[in-house]
Amino acid sequence: MSIEKEFRPKIVAFCCNWCSYAGADLAGSSRLAYPADVKIIRVPCSCRVNPMFILRAFQKGADGVIMCGCHPGDCHYSTGNYYARRRMTLLFSMLDYIGVENGRTRVEWVSAAEGVKFSTTMNEFVEKIHSLGENVRLEDLRCKN
Repeated sequence: MSIEKEFRPKIVAFCCNWCSYAGADLAGSSRLAYPADVKIIRVPCSCRVNPMFILRAFQKGADGVIMCGCHPGDCHYSTGNYYARRRMTLLFSMLDYIGVENGRTRVEWVSAAEGVKFSTTMNEFVEKIHSLGENVRLEDLRCKN
């Protein structure tokens, strides 16, 4: 008798220290729920997220990757999120080329005062990844123990 395990997506969230991470903190202190499947990595600014970080997350077994930063024009470092937006646009076309489904990556702008938006965004993203299923396209590239 085989017991089928429920699929729990592995989500990596890169959050800017000044806005998105503070928004996540506000969501937590306001007791707004979002899945524990979301693993947050705090970065100084969204422009510090190298596209290789996202590729590496998929290689290591992530089912979805979301990058959250300050709203354009509201960046702590003036223009950091403009650079991030440009990089992510190029990365999305590259991910499409290597066969990663369109909905597995996302960019969202969340300010420190938007705890509700952070919670809602994470819940929607996890639901989207859950509907897509496990990321099997990069199965052969994953480094498994």
